[in-house]
Amino acid sequence: MDILNIAAILITVSAIFSYINHRFIKLPTTIGLMLIALVVSLLLIASKHLGIGNIEQYAENIVRQIDFNETLMHGMLSFLLFAGALHVNINDLAKHKWVIASLATVGMLMSTFIIGTATWYILSWIGVETPFIYCLLFGSLISPTDPIAVLGILKTAGAPKSLETQIAGESLFNDGVAVVVFIVLLGIATGGEEISAGHIALLFAEEAIGGVLFGLAIGALTYYMLKSIDDYTVEILLTLALVMGGYALATAIHVSGPIAVVVAGLMIGNHGRLFAMSDRTREHLDTFWELLDEILNAVLFV
Repeated sequence: MDILNIAAILITVSAIFSYINHRFIKLPTTIGLMLIALVVSLLLIASKHLGIGNIEQYAENIVRQIDFNETLMHGMLSFLLFAGALHVNINDLAKHKWVIASLATVGMLMSTFIIGTATWYILSWIGVETPFIYCLLFGSLISPTDPIAVLGILKTAGAPKSLETQIAGESLFNDGVAVVVFIVLLGIATGGEEISAGHIALLFAEEAIGGVLFGLAIGALTYYMLKSIDDYTVEILLTLALVMGGYALATAIHVSGPIAVVVAGLMIGNHGRLFAMSDRTREHLDTFWELLDEILNAVLFV
């Protein structure tokens, strides 16, 4: 099955699940889609044991054809992060910079250890012996929060503005730390490279600090290009090029693509929106990225 057919199936299923959630369940979209997807997955597994056709085998064959690393890490993630950063006020982030920095670093490490330890105990309790380092590796994978889901839930819950800014800021910047933690733990688990304090510091500098500097560079370049024209179709294409090309280049030069996209998104969403866009462009840009964000979230949570 080619990629077009797979995409068609995923988007169709996402649309149906979104309709069911909006019409009957009425949960926040991301939570509702995940719940429905989990229930349908359990039904597919049950159908196999009940001897009802080969639906589970068909679904498994489709899933096996998707390269999740390429699809998520080098595709959807960059768009989701940019869409999330585009509407975050940079002045609000600056007011809570120390809280956000602490949550994105110390909080990320604590979450990795707590989840990894809990996973190790649970697996031991059910008789599945798994090395502790692999449980920590799992903890580092799921500890980073999703900025899009976080922003949506906080707005729905009517959280205070300061709390919304702190949690949204942390969710946008914890990916760079998560990448470093994951790479270090993977190196320890596989024994493929020597891990030292200097190595970890260099890795963090390359990924996090390098990502910030690269994001500022591509964001500034795009800002000046946006400021020199007034055509919303071209300007939307420029933001798409910023996200896709910027993320790909960041990966090629071994800096954090997620952090670079977030920094560029903050620059375009704040200075770009105020000084480089007309009202018409701003309206079309917001509509485009909000729509793209909703579609990708629907597909991702299915």
